[in-house]
Amino acid sequence: MEYKITKNDTDILRKIAKRKMEIANNPVNLKRKELWKALHDLKPKRPMVLAEHGGIRDKKKPFEPVIECDEKWAQNVETQLKEEIWRFEFLRDDYCIEPYFSINWILNVSNYGVEPITHQVDADYMTSRRWDAPITDIKRDFHKLHPRTYSVDREETMTYKKILEDVFEEIMPVTIRRPLWWTMGTTITAINLIGLENLMLFMYDDPEGLHQLMRFLNDDHIAFVKWLKKEGLLSLNNKNEYVGSGSIGYVSALPSSNYKKDNPVSTKDMWVLLESQETVGVGSTLFEEFVFRYQEEIAKEFGLVYYGCCEPVHTRWNVISKLNNLRAVSIAPLCNQEIMADKMRNKYVFSRKPNPTLISTEKFNEELIINDIKDTFKLAEKYGLCLELIMKDVHTLSNQPERLAKWIKMAKDVIGAAEYSFPAESK
Repeated sequence: MEYKITKNDTDILRKIAKRKMEIANNPVNLKRKELWKALHDLKPKRPMVLAEHGGIRDKKKPFEPVIECDEKWAQNVETQLKEEIWRFEFLRDDYCIEPYFSINWILNVSNYGVEPITHQVDADYMTSRRWDAPITDIKRDFHKLHPRTYSVDREETMTYKKILEDVFEEIMPVTIRRPLWWTMGTTITAINLIGLENLMLFMYDDPEGLHQLMRFLNDDHIAFVKWLKKEGLLSLNNKNEYVGSGSIGYVSALPSSNYKKDNPVSTKDMWVLLESQETVGVGSTLFEEFVFRYQEEIAKEFGLVYYGCCEPVHTRWNVISKLNNLRAVSIAPLCNQEIMADKMRNKYVFSRKPNPTLISTEKFNEELIINDIKDTFKLAEKYGLCLELIMKDVHTLSNQPERLAKWIKMAKDVIGAAEYSFPAESK
């Protein structure tokens, strides 16, 4: 890729970078880091609040930056910088700003030898879809599968890093630190290969074949992270990196005690997300046999585990709680949060996801929203929870983008976070 560098783009990016560095050193931002670390160390000082906006499909979106740069690569950097500044100045959740600009390694990862044929209403990734699974008979078609292959374009990555370093010279360092994957859960890959219905049916009709597939995918996932480690491509995710399903990674337990700054990062120095949203209708016994037994192997490779996304974990807590390095658990809208509050107490991070419908419907019922937050907060007080509130999976705000910031203020008012006495920072 060619990177055309113009004086206009350089001047704009340097100006925005200076503002980001001011925020990174702002006392409010620094305090939030301490609060996050205390929460994830299971010694909370107050509940923490986050909100996602990337999935909102309205014409009017909460974050709509005015783009001033000319070149596409510079526009992408400008957007990333402005989004962080917007979160601090206007959204005002508990996201933290770090004093550097992060990029990730440029990787090429193959498929498994086959691809599903997807049928979708349009190109918008949020619309409904169905797909034709390439594997319909595991015994007959298994030979079509092969482990993924991967490579890294070090030259292109370092070229991009050098360009950014030249642009941000003496203002902000550039680091290769962005995550290279989201989840190490394998059931989403399994259903893409064999279909959701077959995943369920094969537990009875072809258990041997399903185990063969899950073993194959599990070994491939572990091989991938071991390759990343060998190549020195892993990076720590214990700061403002996206961790689990919506949280950020501040914690004292990572990196591990064996970590040395100049040595390659190990998976033992990192968080990992494990989840199995696709098996929400599967009982805990079958879940343990066909999913969890493999997840356990992946979990052992990492330092800390964040478990779950949209699945209601109260139905399988007897299985998930067997993970020795489990630290945070997703309490999704359909999860019975009282059962989980009683089970978890202060032993894990209670990562509560309120129902996004509350802020998405045509009528914005503030009383209903506040009562929902209060219900969770009362449980936090009753059971001594290490609570984080994360509004995610929001796809519409009924074209009222201000609702997201309103929800954050409501949550912080209920919690009693004193930060709301601070005025918004000037541009």
